[in-house]
Amino acid sequence: MIKNQIENWKKIYNEYPKTFWVLIVVSFIDQLGGALLFPFFALYITARFNVGMVEVGILFALFSISNFVGSIFGGALTDRFGRKNVVIFSLIATSISSVFMGLASELEVFYLIAVLSGIFSVGGPARQAMVADLLPEKKRAQGFGILRVSHNLSVAIGPAIGGLLLGITSYLTLFIIDAVASITVALLFAVFIAETKPETDEAEEEESVSQSFGGYIHVMRDVLFMLFVAVCILMGLVYVNLNASLGVYLRDEFAVAEAGYGMLLSLNALMVVLFQFAITRRVENRQPLLVMAAGMLLYAIGFGMYGFVSTTAMFILAMIILTLGEMLIAPVSQALVATFSPEKMRGRYMAVFGISWMVPFAVGPYLAGLIMDNMDSRILWYIVAMVGIIATFGFLWLHTKMKENKPVVELEATI
Repeated sequence: MIKNQIENWKKIYNEYPKTFWVLIVVSFIDQLGGALLFPFFALYITARFNVGMVEVGILFALFSISNFVGSIFGGALTDRFGRKNVVIFSLIATSISSVFMGLASELEVFYLIAVLSGIFSVGGPARQAMVADLLPEKKRAQGFGILRVSHNLSVAIGPAIGGLLLGITSYLTLFIIDAVASITVALLFAVFIAETKPETDEAEEEESVSQSFGGYIHVMRDVLFMLFVAVCILMGLVYVNLNASLGVYLRDEFAVAEAGYGMLLSLNALMVVLFQFAITRRVENRQPLLVMAAGMLLYAIGFGMYGFVSTTAMFILAMIILTLGEMLIAPVSQALVATFSPEKMRGRYMAVFGISWMVPFAVGPYLAGLIMDNMDSRILWYIVAMVGIIATFGFLWLHTKMKENKPVVELEATI
């Protein structure tokens, strides 16, 4: 049986180009460096600068908005100068900002460095474009699923390592380790990963920098894609409560300790690591927007359950249900962006897709806080479930429109 499993993994490995696997490994190293530190940001800010959660919320909003700005620059630069150089620049710039964040002694300085770090995070669209460049359309959902597994594996083990290190060292050490990880990955990118940007046709004139940024007008005029982004914003407003509101709700309403909430998050990450790839393979030939609608319905059920249930077993069941939805939605959504985008504009489409996460993370925690502070906290989960249902119908409607406009979409993809 073990031999058969090994043969199965060899077969899976051979289905993808070696450059793709190198990209997965180096991305894991980079994400692990961040995962050592990111879960402790709120604890660090409140302890280091003696402030409350409002200041932490401001920090996350600033970082979310600046990260989106960085993605917009990154998308245009990716399509103009190539994926590899943009990723390397981003890794080096963010490694420097990580060290300076660890050295900052005033909150205002920390805010400024966080904003600069977000703006320098131009590499996200480039990495996503690399996956789309390296894999044929039918393999992209699986490819993004594998990338997601590597991210969740880093999330599953990074906080545990970070917590152990904090027991014997300081927060500054974690900032330095994150920076070292980024520099190491930049070197690995430079040595082992070739440029994946498609060759420009000899008869086609290379875009200027201004034309690259002007290309965002084309993206904004892609009505179906922008409607897709709008529905994904609703999806993000549901999902953001996993990290922003659920822990506080469980603590205040049911006296669930931080460790209990941490176990629920670990269950979420472990499920993704164990089952994401298998689930993605099962749905790869399904209609992607129908898959997203099914995942969104599971979101609505899972998150909505927290407004009705009150036992540990049911908290776990709700987490299992919403995680199943997450495993359907995440890789398929990124693959869909690649399908929407013309080959030469993948970076910019990936960047604009970032709106679907920037808006929820910038305003979602604040809106959830208003509800929890001024109403019965259970009402939040009823509202979240309703938003999830609306998003489910949104994806079903988009599926119908995509079928009606399929010839147009295929024509645009060849431009």
